Amino acid sequence: MTNCYVLAEPDRPAACWVVDPGLSPGPLLDYLRRNGLAAQRILLTHCHADHIAGVRAVKQAFPHAVLTAPSRELGFLSDPVRNMSLPFGFPITAPEADQIVAPGEELALGSLVWRSLDTAGHTPGGLSYYCAAAGAVLTGDALFAGSIGRTNIPGACESKLLKNIRDNLLTLPDATRVLPGHGPVTSIGQERLTNPFLQ
Repeated sequence: MTNCYVLAEPDRPAACWVVDPGLSPGPLLDYLRRNGLAAQRILLTHCHADHIAGVRAVKQAFPHAVLTAPSRELGFLSDPVRNMSLPFGFPITAPEADQIVAPGEELALGSLVWRSLDTAGHTPGGLSYYCAAAGAVLTGDALFAGSIGRTNIPGACESKLLKNIRDNLLTLPDATRVLPGHGPVTSIGQERLTNPFLQ
């Protein structure tokens, strides 16, 4: 099960971003409709199948939503081998990105600014997105509660992932909420103290 997040714009609550729409997007689209939300952006932390499988459905429902993907993973969207869907027997492709993001860039959701952080390692170009005002970071499959992203798959590199976590995530305030791609919400402080991969 992949965690998909909906980020609402504080000044215009009806406008939102959808983060990592994965498999079975029906409940997500129902949630958006029930709450009168319109997706302005589809934001991807990385381009594995379980994080992009719902992109096409969200784009069809909200054609003007800006599909925003990591700059180092553009080929993944249209390649079922690279996005890891073909090896599992369900080839998936997604539309081409409308906007690409490199580490260190900022994206504004109303008054909230989200900064992209390099957390490559699980995938070659994975990004996390940090908002100081919200006290939260979207980590995709880089950092989980008590674990880190898999690195025994094509294109992954454990040493790179660990370095990026230490340099770009563990340097955030301890109270920062970690919103991961799978599993429960945690915090930077909790993972610094107890995550066995980071000791």
